[in-house]
Amino acid sequence: MIEPMDVVLESAGCPLGCRADDEIVLVGRDTLYHMPGSFTVVECRCCGLKRTSPRPTPNSMGVFYPDNYGPYVSTTVAQKESLRPKKSRVRSLAGKVFRTVFEFNTTRIPALPAGRMLEIGCASGSFLDQMAAKGWEVRGIEFSATAAEAARRLGYAVHVGPLETAPPPDAAFDLLVGWMVLEHLHEPIKGLGKLREWAKPGAWLVLSVPNAGSLEFTAFKGSWYALQVPTHLFHFTPKSIEKVLTAGGWRLEKVHHQRVMSNLIGSLGLWLIEKGLSRVGSKLASFPDQSGRWSYLLFPMAWIFGLAGQTGRMTIWARAAD
Repeated sequence: MIEPMDVVLESAGCPLGCRADDEIVLVGRDTLYHMPGSFTVVECRCCGLKRTSPRPTPNSMGVFYPDNYGPYVSTTVAQKESLRPKKSRVRSLAGKVFRTVFEFNTTRIPALPAGRMLEIGCASGSFLDQMAAKGWEVRGIEFSATAAEAARRLGYAVHVGPLETAPPPDAAFDLLVGWMVLEHLHEPIKGLGKLREWAKPGAWLVLSVPNAGSLEFTAFKGSWYALQVPTHLFHFTPKSIEKVLTAGGWRLEKVHHQRVMSNLIGSLGLWLIEKGLSRVGSKLASFPDQSGRWSYLLFPMAWIFGLAGQTGRMTIWARAAD
C-alpha cells in the first residue's frame, strides 16, 4: 500500500498563463485503486480550465499507474492476432456497415490515406496494430515500460517514457493520436507544441478526453467516473480544450461526443458506494470495463445524449495551425 508520504505534491498554476484566480470545484479521491489521499480540483476564473492542484509530481505519479492499470490490460494483443489475415470482401463490407451503424466515436479519425502515425500513450499496442493492418507506418510513445514492451513484441517502435522525454522523430507525421492521454500530462500545452513540431503541414491531431462540461460532471462531481484523480490532471470542456489546443499550435476542427453510456452508469455506481450501498454500487462502478454487448443495447440512448453533447467523453479533431 502506498503511504501518503511516498507521494510528493506540487501546486500547478494555469498552463494558459492566467493570473492566480482559482475557485475550488471539488475534492476527490482515487476511485480506481483506492490509493490514500484526497485531491482538489480547481477552476481558473479567467479561462475556465479545470485542473487538479496540488498534484503528484512527475516522479511521484508512477505509483498511481500499476501494471494492471486498465488501459494497459485492455490494449494487449496476442502476437498471433497481430498477423491479421485478410478478410473476404463480404466480411469486410459487413464490418464496414456495422461500424457505420454503431459509430461510438471513441477512436474515430478523419478519412485519410495511409501515412505516418504517432500514438501518444499507445499502451500495449492494440491501436498501433489496427492502423498498421491498414497500411500505416506507426510509432508509439508509452509511459509504462511493461505496456511498451508488449507493443514492441508486436514489432512496433515505441519510446518508453513520457512525451516530454521523447526524442524527435526521423520524419514528420500525417496523423497524431492520443486516446485519453492529454488529461494525464503535467504540461499539456508544451506537449501539444512538441507534437506540432513533429507534424507535417496540415496534419491531423485526434484526441479523446473526458468531458467535464457534461451533466454527468455537474451531477456527480467527486463521484464522476471519469474524474479519476490524481492521474487526471486536467478536466476539459469543449471550450477549454479549444483554448489549450490553440495555445499548443493546433486549430480545433470538430468535437465528436462519444456515444457510450459507460461513464454515467459507472458514476452512479460510485455515488451509491459513497452512500453506503456498496454491493449494488460496485457492480455498476465496474460497468465501464465490462460493458460488452450492453454498449450496443444502450447505443440509441447514448446517441441522443451524444447529440446533446452530454456524454462524459469526447473525441477531438484538430489540424496543425499555420
